[in-house]
Amino acid sequence: MTSYDIQFQKGLSLRDFNKNYATEEACVEAVITARWPNGFLCPDCGSPRHCRIARGKLFQCIACRKQTSPTAGTIFQDTKLPLSVWFLAMHLLTQGKHSVSALELKRQLGVAYSTAWKVKQKILQVMVEREEDRVFPATLPELSQGLL
Repeated sequence: MTSYDIQFQKGLSLRDFNKNYATEEACVEAVITARWPNGFLCPDCGSPRHCRIARGKLFQCIACRKQTSPTAGTIFQDTKLPLSVWFLAMHLLTQGKHSVSALELKRQLGVAYSTAWKVKQKILQVMVEREEDRVFPATLPELSQGLL
């Protein structure tokens, strides 16, 4: 039987996930790092000078005084769910071999069905948008010859 590299991709175990993203603070820091990998830059004036206010949940630019939330402009914007719940949903949806239903997500996250469904749809939409420009290589002989 043929073995494919995709079958043996390194994943993130539940133990490692809990070690890295179990707290709300860890999830907020992960969003900040993903959004501003080289440090905060004001979305209005581009200044890197800032202070953190509201218990570290907002960034305020020192130059223009604009306040920015790390979740503004993301799928987490205006959510009432903790980021730790969102991160757990992302983990459950991406680490399994098969899809997770909204009903199973509801059970695992401890939220209402409608909430689980909306979270799942938002995460799947982001995944589609992220991969829409990716072109898969033609590996089958039929695709290489243009027969399909």
